Amino acid sequence: MDVKNKRVLVLGMARSGIAAAKLLARKGAVVTISDMKTEESFGDSLDELRSLGCIFALGEGPQKHLDAQDMMILSPGIPVAKPFVQEALAKGVEVIGELELGARMMRGGLCAITGTNGKTTTTTLVGELFRATGRGTHVVGNIGYPITADALETTDDDLTVAEVSSYQCETISTFHPHVGSVLNITEDHIARHGSMQCYIDMKRRIFDRQTAEDVAVFNYDDPTCHEMAKGLAAKVVWFSRTQQVPSGADVREGMITLNLNGEPIAICPADEVFIPGPHNLENALAAITIAGAMGVAPELMAPVLRSFRGVEHRIETVRVLGGVTWINDSKGTNVDSTLKAIATMTKPTVLILGGSDKGTSFDALAEAIAASDVITHCVLIGDTAAKIRAALHKAGCDAVSEAGYDFDQCLLQCREKAVSGGCVLLSPACASFDMFRDFEDRGRIFKEKVMAL
Repeated sequence: MDVKNKRVLVLGMARSGIAAAKLLARKGAVVTISDMKTEESFGDSLDELRSLGCIFALGEGPQKHLDAQDMMILSPGIPVAKPFVQEALAKGVEVIGELELGARMMRGGLCAITGTNGKTTTTTLVGELFRATGRGTHVVGNIGYPITADALETTDDDLTVAEVSSYQCETISTFHPHVGSVLNITEDHIARHGSMQCYIDMKRRIFDRQTAEDVAVFNYDDPTCHEMAKGLAAKVVWFSRTQQVPSGADVREGMITLNLNGEPIAICPADEVFIPGPHNLENALAAITIAGAMGVAPELMAPVLRSFRGVEHRIETVRVLGGVTWINDSKGTNVDSTLKAIATMTKPTVLILGGSDKGTSFDALAEAIAASDVITHCVLIGDTAAKIRAALHKAGCDAVSEAGYDFDQCLLQCREKAVSGGCVLLSPACASFDMFRDFEDRGRIFKEKVMAL
C-alpha cells in the first residue's frame, strides 16, 4: 500500500491512533492527527509525531479538516455512523481502521481471532504456539498492541495473530486472514451495534475476503457459530470440549486430539492444560486448531499447553491475605465472561460487579448467582449498580451491598464480607469507562489497592 504524499486524517490518539500515525508518517503520508483532547493533555507522548512532521488538530472536532483528506483512519471507539464519518464518506474520503491499515502494510501469515469471550487468552496462546516454531511472531490487535506498531517490521516468513473486536470489524474492507476464528457468541455491545444480529454480522466480516485456500475455525458447541459458518468460501473446521468434531480439535477419552487431515493426533491429556476452567479448555482447543491450520507441528503443542500461565486481568490471583484469595478478572466485561469466571470458583466468594452499561440484560447472571453455592455476597459499583441490584433482587438474591463510585469503599466491604478460606473476585460483567480508562486500568488499580491492604 503506497501512502506517499497522501493526505491522511487519523482520528483518536490512543495507542492504535498514535501507532497508525507513526507508520503513515514514516511511509511519507501527510498526516493530520485529531482528538478532542488538547495537545497539553498528552504530555510527551506525541513528541515523535511532532518530529515526524504530523499536523496537530487537537482539542477540536475533525469537521473542518475533512475536505483536505484522501483517507481517514478511524479509532475503534468511533462508530462509522457518526455524522462526520458519513460526511467524509460522501466526500469520497476512504475510511478505514487501524487494523485494516496494518494488515495492508504487513507481510507473512495472518490469523484473526474474534468472538465474545476468550479472545485475549486464545490470541496470546496462539502466539506462544507460533513462537515454539522459531519463526518471527507478532501478537497484535485488540489485545492492546496495535498491528501498525509491528507491520513494517514483519517479513514474509513471520506469523501474526490478531485479536479482533466487533468495533474493529466495522472498518475493515480488504482484511484477509489466512485463518479466521470465532470462539463463541453471546450478547455484548448492543449499545454500540443496536442489535444482536448486527453484532454477529460485524464478527462474521473477518471471513469476507477468505478463499478456498483459507481456514475458518468455529466453536462446535455454539449454535450461533454453526449459523455463521454457513456459506463461507473458506474450509471450515471446528473445536469442541463436549463432542467429537468432523475436523479440528476435541477431547477423546480425556485426551486432547487434533484432526485436520483425516488422521487424529493425540496432543496431551486435557487435565494437563495449566490454565484452569472449562472455558480455558475451549480456548486451548481453539488455539491448537488455529495453530495447526497455520502449520504448527502437533509435537510442539503439548509443552506450550502445559506451561502457558494465562493472561493478566483474566482470573489472575493477586494475593492471599488473612486466608482470603483476591482474584483479578477485570477482563470480565460482559455477562458471559463473568459466568465463566464464577464457574471456576470452588470456595465461598464475594463478587464485585458493575461498571458502564453496554445495554445488555443482567437477568441470566443474577439467576446464576442466586443459584450458586459459592457466591456469598455481591458488592456493586458504577453506573450499572442499580440495574444489577434490581436483577439480583428479582432472582431472589439480596446478599448485596453498594459502594457507588468509591473503589476503596468497595474493597473494604469485600474484606468485611469475605471469610478465611474464601475468595474476593473482581469480575464486573461491565465495561470500565464510568470509573477507569479501560479494563486494564481497572485491573491494575484493583491489584495495587489489594496489595496495599
